[in-house]
Amino acid sequence: MTLEAIMQLATIFPGVRGEIRQDEPMAQHTSWRVGGAAGYYFKPQDREDLSLFLSVLPRATPLLWVGHGSNLLVRDGGFPGAVVCCHGQLSDLEKVAGHRLYAEAGVSCAKVARFSTRAGLQGAEFLAGIPGTIGGALAMNAGAFGGEIWDIVSSVELIDRDGQVHGRSAAHFEPGYRAVDLPVGHWFLSATLGLATGNAEYGRGRIRSLLVERADRQPVRGASAGSVFRNPIGDYAARLIDKAGLKGLRRGDAEVSLQHANFIVNCGHASASDIEALISQVQSRVKEQFGVLLEPEVRIVGERS
Repeated sequence: MTLEAIMQLATIFPGVRGEIRQDEPMAQHTSWRVGGAAGYYFKPQDREDLSLFLSVLPRATPLLWVGHGSNLLVRDGGFPGAVVCCHGQLSDLEKVAGHRLYAEAGVSCAKVARFSTRAGLQGAEFLAGIPGTIGGALAMNAGAFGGEIWDIVSSVELIDRDGQVHGRSAAHFEPGYRAVDLPVGHWFLSATLGLATGNAEYGRGRIRSLLVERADRQPVRGASAGSVFRNPIGDYAARLIDKAGLKGLRRGDAEVSLQHANFIVNCGHASASDIEALISQVQSRVKEQFGVLLEPEVRIVGERS
């Protein structure tokens, strides 16, 4: 970045200490490894820095929050706003009183699972199977192996568009299947999880078995974004896609996984438009054969090129 660009950013965002980049390729920050450039890409130093950034960011600027970049498709035309990256930045994780854990939004779900086991707590092992951060998991009520994160949430902190922080108990929310009623203009900053006393050896064994099961069932070594479609009521998206004969279906380098039909894998040089077109094709074929319109679980944002 040129000195002129640095000085311009300092003028737009006075006092902000974190890293700000302009025209940052989102392909470097999404698990599908695709996506055009973000207008601004911001990594806050801490929550105070995040609050300041939000307070000085022009009000009309669209905002996108990213952790690991899973469950997200950024179109090839990029995101014409500001991306806030929480992973590795909002990283506080600690055991607190009453068999609880406090985790900020940027902590990975897998790290919370391992930490809880070491802390002698039980109930968060399923988080090891969620390839994202706590902030994203809260926003979509992420789940794996029969558990959902809101099953263990005691309270959360939210941050609003003006950078103000608000505490809320879990009772303020009505989580559903892969969704939660998050107020517009608010984002999850942290969560306190209520767990039970556990056995560390049992917890480690449980996490190992879940990860083995995940590796057996899902293309964990490929570039994917997790499950692409929500399960329809009383059925499974993967079953319908498989039954429609769509495993291995390709659009460019985007492919419906041969291992798990509800995953789309970037086999090398897929574009976001390849992936989005393949999503639409799968929807059309399943609707045609079974009368079921699969609803995407992944979030699709940005502009087409």
